[in-house]
Amino acid sequence: MVRYHLAKDKPTREDLLAIMIGPSGNLRAPTLRKGKKLLIGFEPGAYAEVLGP
Repeated sequence: MVRYHLAKDKPTREDLLAIMIGPSGNLRAPTLRKGKKLLIGFEPGAYAEVLGP
């Protein structure tokens, strides 16, 4: 799992695209946005943390 805090970490555009775009050239699935959080791909712990119980 990769986490970026955009204000603190300031990743480059290339870094973000590398984790957001899959081998087919499309956005990785699933993708979920809740408030200011964006989850790309599936990691059960991350979804539980963002969506709650």
